[in-house]
Amino acid sequence: MAAADATDLDRVLDAVAATIESRKDVDPQGSYVASLFARGEDAILKKVGEEATEVVMAGKDADPSRIVHEVADLWFHCLVLLARHGLGPREVLAELARRIGRSGLAEKAARPLGLTRRRRGTS
Repeated sequence: MAAADATDLDRVLDAVAATIESRKDVDPQGSYVASLFARGEDAILKKVGEEATEVVMAGKDADPSRIVHEVADLWFHCLVLLARHGLGPREVLAELARRIGRSGLAEKAARPLGLTRRRRGTS
């Protein structure tokens, strides 16, 4: 299977995001996406966490096909979370593009305080 180019990536992410948008307000009995939205923010966040954990487990098992499958699940649920907040893949792609050529350490140090990771109960 050939690797997707940037145009294909844009097209795939846009298509998945559009599908999520089209399904978030339909009958939850007939749509997984709608059922997540109906159950609310915590259900969506729980799925993102579960899928992230499955990515870690697949990585530990060093199974390339499982890693790809689990990352696809994680990306899908992240797209659901983005849609929940009125966002889409374009905003994430723009942020990644902004970071190209920057040191990860320099990028992190330049973040405003609100964008750095904080532990609950601390500021």
